[in-house]
Amino acid sequence: MRPPRTPVAQHIYSSIWTLALPLVLARLWWKGRKQPEYRQHLAERFGRYAAERLDRSLWLHAVSVGETRAAAPLVRALRERYQDVPLIITHMTPTGRATGEALYGAADPMIRSVYLPYDLRWLHRRFLRHFSPRVGIIMETEVWPNLLTASEGAALPVCLVNARLSERSAKRYETMGSIARAAFARFTRIGAQSPADAARLEALGSHAVTVTGNIKFDNQPQPDQIQRGLSFRKYIGERQVVLAASTREGEEAPLLDAAAPLIAAGVLLVIVPRHPQRFDDVSELAVKAGYRVGRRSQSDGPAPDEQIWIGDSMGEMTAYYTLADLTLMGGTWLPLGGQNFIECCAVGTPVLLGPSVFNFAQAAEQALACGAAHRCEGLTSAIELATRLLSAPEELRAMSTAGCAFASAHGGATERTMAMLCPIIDAALEPSK
Repeated sequence: MRPPRTPVAQHIYSSIWTLALPLVLARLWWKGRKQPEYRQHLAERFGRYAAERLDRSLWLHAVSVGETRAAAPLVRALRERYQDVPLIITHMTPTGRATGEALYGAADPMIRSVYLPYDLRWLHRRFLRHFSPRVGIIMETEVWPNLLTASEGAALPVCLVNARLSERSAKRYETMGSIARAAFARFTRIGAQSPADAARLEALGSHAVTVTGNIKFDNQPQPDQIQRGLSFRKYIGERQVVLAASTREGEEAPLLDAAAPLIAAGVLLVIVPRHPQRFDDVSELAVKAGYRVGRRSQSDGPAPDEQIWIGDSMGEMTAYYTLADLTLMGGTWLPLGGQNFIECCAVGTPVLLGPSVFNFAQAAEQALACGAAHRCEGLTSAIELATRLLSAPEELRAMSTAGCAFASAHGGATERTMAMLCPIIDAALEPSK
């Protein structure tokens, strides 16, 4: 099949990106006020790297924390099979990069986490020359027109894995017309999470789409994190715990209002904001609401008199899930599409979901159908249901059992993804290549 031509609209897109670069830099500097990491490694965002050049590598793009954590089973599988080949993991956010370094680079010198340059071909060509990847692997939904064009020009096969495409995202790509269609057509192979995702991808011009499932189901809870969650429990005795996990801006204030009766009844509310730059803001919000507030960064566990505990740490989500009797899933209470709740189910913690779950539509349907989760219209109804469930231990245990079964029943996506990737990687790594 002949490669798609670069649409005229893509040249306009590139010109807009070039003109916007000063504004992008200004935005990075502005965001660096609260999160100084945004001002670090700026050269990498323009394709300049301090790390040594490589003759060959594998490249995995995981834009932020969620994708980086979700990639863990695939990273393990790639390292087991290709032990002598460096793995470059690229990100776009400081938290994603820090998560990559903590999860993978700290234990394996063959793994490096760096930033991917902005979406201009001349920047991507610098990245490709420096690390000489033989195969590119992109997690979930990152479709960059110029990145794919530059990869095609370098004869680099690029695969999209764990791909999901909601109806909302599909409509947004449709408005991009020929730019989107040419970009999707440039993927060598695509592993979709579900048949619905596959159909939407094919409608946008994708070729060679295979349904491989959701890799997130293969992400097993780490025993040390489970033990840490149990150690948190020692600080609270018999108190019940409701966890608001991965909350997004705009969700905490109504949560604090709705949860007042629950907190007054002695239930500990643990809030773990999705983005670390908001830890201080959420803590201040809870203090201003009149609650006694503690923070993970300041203690090994909640104090007996604390009503709200802020989970202001990175890499401990499994520990917070283990601590909780019940979880309210963040990102679902506003039209944001929701955050990953599969790990919560895997440790047996019941989940309450809000109305917005389009990022995890299929998983949400499956969890609801098997009784691992309940769906609520809003935070007020969620707190009412949480109050009832906390006084119904048998129902909570049934949800816990269903959650564990749900998480284990849908595994195998990593193996299917590797079956799709390995022929491409093996051919690319042949000496003649």
